[in-house]
Amino acid sequence: MKSTHDHSPTVFGADSTALEVIDGIDLSGRTALVTGASSGIGVETARALAAAGATVTLAVRDTIAGDRTAADIRHSTGNSAVRVTPLDLADLASVRALAEGWDGPLHLLVNNAGIMHVPETRTPSGWELHFAVNHLGHFALATGLHRALAAAGDARIVSVSSSGHAASGIRFDDPFFEVDAYDAGLAYGQSKTANVLFALEATRRWAQDGITAAAVMPGGIWTNLQRHWDPAVLADMKRRYPAKSTEQGAATTVFVATRAALGPDAPVYYEDCHPAQIVPSIVDGVHGVLPHALDAAAAAQLWELSTRLTAPAG
Repeated sequence: MKSTHDHSPTVFGADSTALEVIDGIDLSGRTALVTGASSGIGVETARALAAAGATVTLAVRDTIAGDRTAADIRHSTGNSAVRVTPLDLADLASVRALAEGWDGPLHLLVNNAGIMHVPETRTPSGWELHFAVNHLGHFALATGLHRALAAAGDARIVSVSSSGHAASGIRFDDPFFEVDAYDAGLAYGQSKTANVLFALEATRRWAQDGITAAAVMPGGIWTNLQRHWDPAVLADMKRRYPAKSTEQGAATTVFVATRAALGPDAPVYYEDCHPAQIVPSIVDGVHGVLPHALDAAAAAQLWELSTRLTAPAG
């Protein structure tokens, strides 16, 4: 894979698109798995990786929409190696079926799927849905695919996080809101912090296996993700904050997947195709990463909690 592998300032920024970032990168012979790739920035992430020659699997809940997206990507890129597989991140049996059925090395795992500000919902296991889908499902997927990632020799995991991580650290005493009243903003924030902490700990544990990870903030993009927002709040946000296109929103994911220098001593949270600044509070509602999302002790504790929760019964 030809890449700059340089985390100093680059020519890419907030206005760059995924296809601009991937230009000049050759992913021939590489495999990629993108969750939530039938809508939003997941589509454009998958399209860019396919355009560079990767064999891309779209892991989606709605396989009809996935098939439609795959056909569109094949047509636009000329790459016929775009596949669809079912994945329901709220269902560990679905996650395990994908991982156990995976054949061969996996070079790029993009944990892109997510939900946001949904009304209080619980999985059959009693897990709060944001934490279940945004974090635990992806955690189980990555750990289940560890052998395939290690077989690649230089695999990367990209976790799609958000500036929403600022709303909450990990609520270790009550992660599923079984004691405190449910708060969708806190639930979402906790799950997005978890995405960053996962990338931090995955790199610490797995770099020796040739696996590195980082998290990204795509930017302000108005997609189906905001469908649970209050319409008045959404309209106000659209007036106040400039939005990225989905093509621009996928750019940082693609940058981290193919160009950034990742490793135990490298930045772990990127925005606008650059490492983010560590800040005491999010700037302009979008920029920066808070210290609680980079806490090594919290990352280790979260990994242990997640391992216990996702372990097969019996």
